[in-house]
Formats: sequence, C-alpha cells, structure tokens
Amino acid sequence: MPTLNIVMVEPEIPQNTGNVARTCAATGARLHLVGPMGFNIDDKKLKRAGLDYWHLLDITYYNSLDEFFSKNHGKFFYFSTKAKYKHTDVKYEDNCYLLFGKETAGLPEKLLYENPDTTVRIPMIEEARSLNLSNSVAIGVYEVLRQWDYPELSAAGNLRNYKWDE
Repeated sequence: MPTLNIVMVEPEIPQNTGNVARTCAATGARLHLVGPMGFNIDDKKLKRAGLDYWHLLDITYYNSLDEFFSKNHGKFFYFSTKAKYKHTDVKYEDNCYLLFGKETAGLPEKLLYENPDTTVRIPMIEEARSLNLSNSVAIGVYEVLRQWDYPELSAAGNLRNYKWDE
C-alpha cells in the first residue's frame, strides 16, 4: 500500500487532533505531530475524539519543524488558504506528506513562499476565513486516496437486519 503522511504543525485544539487521528487510523495514513502543541497528548478531549482507534494509529512526535524536516523525505504539500492551486490540481505520489498549520495562524508563511508549486488550497467562498482543521485534513486525505483508487480500503458496506418488504 502506498504511504500517506499527515503532518499537523503546532496543533492547538485537542478535539481537532483527535479527529485527525481517527481519520488517519481509519485510512491507514501516518500521523506526524509537530510541536509545540497547545495541549498535552494525554488530554481527555484528544483521546475522546479518537476513542477506540488509537491502537490503529501510526504516530510520530517532533519538537519542531526543523526536527520534522531533518527526519523525513518525500514530496511535501502545504495546505493553506493562501495558495494559488486547488488541492485537486496536483498529483500526489507515494510517500507524500500533507502539511497543515495550527488553527489560529496556519503554516509559516516562509514555507508557503518557498514552495508555491506544492502549496494548495481547498476552494471555499471568499467570505469564509477557513474550514475547520480536521475537516480540511479529511478532504486532503480523501483526495489523495481517490487519486490512488483507495488502496486496501474497504469500499463496500452491507446492511444488517433490514427487511425490505415483509
């Protein structure tokens, strides 16, 4: 299975991080948390959002962006409201990294300025400042997986205990 990496840079809200962790666990994506974070990793709100999915999670912690970049290599895509390309305009390759910034400020502008061709945005109306972080991550994850044809993910469900006509 191709590897998808989700990177949260300095997340501030534990519930968002818990929801992202659950998305990563359910899709097989690896989660990278870059500090400093606005909460402790044992926060009850964080655990509640991810609830019974923590055992499925592949997670790595870093103290800083410098540490993250020194330990990881691949193609990096930066999600930002300041991008000129849509998240659907690029081709995501195996072992890519999707980076998302903290809720109040996004990613450092230096990163965006230095990487204009791999900085992408999720379209929205002009009047909206941004989407919720965990929703943005889910949109990004599923666009990559759609391009990869959902490798190793179950795409079929089945109804239980439903009687059509009796």
